Amino acid sequence: MTEPTENPFRAADDADRGDVRLALAAAAGDRAALETLVRKHQHWIYAIAVRMMLSPADSADVAQEALLRVITRIGQFEGRSSFRTWAYRIVMNCFLDAKRGRLEGVVTSFHGYGEELDKIPLVDLDEPPSAERTLLVEEAKLGCMLGMLLCLDREQRLAFVLGEIFECPSPLAADILDITPAAFRKRLERARADLSAFMQEKCGLMNPSNPCRCEKKTKGFIAAGWVDPRSLKFTAAHVRRVREDVPQRARTLDVIYGERAPWLFRDHPMLDGPDVATQITTLLKDEVVQHALKLEPN
Repeated sequence: MTEPTENPFRAADDADRGDVRLALAAAAGDRAALETLVRKHQHWIYAIAVRMMLSPADSADVAQEALLRVITRIGQFEGRSSFRTWAYRIVMNCFLDAKRGRLEGVVTSFHGYGEELDKIPLVDLDEPPSAERTLLVEEAKLGCMLGMLLCLDREQRLAFVLGEIFECPSPLAADILDITPAAFRKRLERARADLSAFMQEKCGLMNPSNPCRCEKKTKGFIAAGWVDPRSLKFTAAHVRRVREDVPQRARTLDVIYGERAPWLFRDHPMLDGPDVATQITTLLKDEVVQHALKLEPN
């Protein structure tokens, strides 16, 4: 997998104009242009999916479905609007329409999630300090925080992911979600307030007076099946950064004051999703698909 490209929600307008040119070429049958677009955006689409679904398997499924919707509709793109607005509106609608993920039926409210967290005992890990131990704690932290996102309804979740985690400007986010800027700001404000209130009450990262600590919950998370030491979901591709940066980041958290919830979520790693671009390259060699999408034959 290639490294994630520039954040499309913060990219300059000339970057989007480049995507418009690629999309128009793809709409005219240029398969290389289509592959370039997919490779550029698949990381970000999967990154949003993970924060919407939590389960990597469910995230891969819904991200692939969203990309396929964009690909199959690329012939409809006429260049009259921003490509990112056009494409990510399709993606966001796909996420909103997707069937409930396996964990969305488990985590349904802040109250219920808080009760489940309270059931997990606060105990020290048996393992001595090590890179592997740090990685387990980081896995527990990321999984727990992504669980908090599931307590928001999907519309609030998308608003928070776009507005706070990926720092999408309000006018663009509103355009993508097809709502007014005022409605987006209200939705984002509500999501931010609900998350911050929960973390202020429960989370030691947000409020040092809270007893909950990631390292003291990790053993309980493992026992409950929330964390699998043999198959890390969120930190396997994050090992180098964890080993080098976590001690300093942990010290930094101790001195940060004010509104910290968005920063904590924004700091989550970018995960490698499915390489849809390679799958699409293979698929586009099929004569039936070429005919259906009106692509130039090999």
